[in-house]
Amino acid sequence: MKILVTGANGYIGSHVVGKMCDMGLDVIATDFANDRIDPRAQFLYADIFHKKDWFDFFHAPEICLHLAWRNGFVHDSDDHILDLSAHYAFLTDLIKGGVRHVACMGTMHEVGYWEGAVDENTPCRPTTKYAIAKNTLRQSLEIFCRENNCIYQWLRGYYTYSDEMYGNSVFCKILQAVRDGKTVFPFTTGKNKYDFLHIGELVSQIVACILQTEVTGVINCCSGTPVSLAEQVERFIAEHRLSIALQYGKYPDRPYDSPCLYGDRTKIDRILRSCRTRNAMYGDRT
Repeated sequence: MKILVTGANGYIGSHVVGKMCDMGLDVIATDFANDRIDPRAQFLYADIFHKKDWFDFFHAPEICLHLAWRNGFVHDSDDHILDLSAHYAFLTDLIKGGVRHVACMGTMHEVGYWEGAVDENTPCRPTTKYAIAKNTLRQSLEIFCRENNCIYQWLRGYYTYSDEMYGNSVFCKILQAVRDGKTVFPFTTGKNKYDFLHIGELVSQIVACILQTEVTGVINCCSGTPVSLAEQVERFIAEHRLSIALQYGKYPDRPYDSPCLYGDRTKIDRILRSCRTRNAMYGDRT
């Protein structure tokens, strides 16, 4: 099984490629750089926004895991809208060439304002350029995959954290602040509740999703538990014994964030149960 991973040098991509290599999978990794990509993967430099016969260029992959995305933390960047057609052209070109399974990284922000659990049937009313572009790609790709007999998975992510300073999350920024000798960290009220997932668990869920084809469509990669931002960050600070305090109310809460939003785990739990059963039968290579 040959798996193409786009955005392989990014925060999530580099962890996914490493996990797949640990499992002995045949991975083709593509990005603009490869300093964080596991050397066991085959790296191919590519600007996927330029027209090319991508299926042949990437040596006929069976699966494409599309993680590439610019300025994901800058929600109102015009790049999201301007790049949208290029994402669609790249993925549809792969499908026309012969890829029969496409999985894309989505985001909870597609949903827009919503209170409570989010499942595959939750209506989406995106309110930022980032969310609008992601949601439009989701809808367009679903139609194209259905019309071209291609397995379609939309892996909806929530909030990710790790113990690394690399990245743009609040957790990474706190570690960077401590490294820089700061003792206070400007913060919001921290009252909003979100779905948090450690990068290791997120990667395990992503890989489990694409290694099966029974569960498709929108799949929440999530914890399924709402936790306030303040509680999660304070816990992170305590667990890592960081000498830094949150300066509450320094920044306003984002007006488009929901007070409590988290993922429904029904589909991912089904996938993970199947994965554990398969590993028990054939031996766990993870």
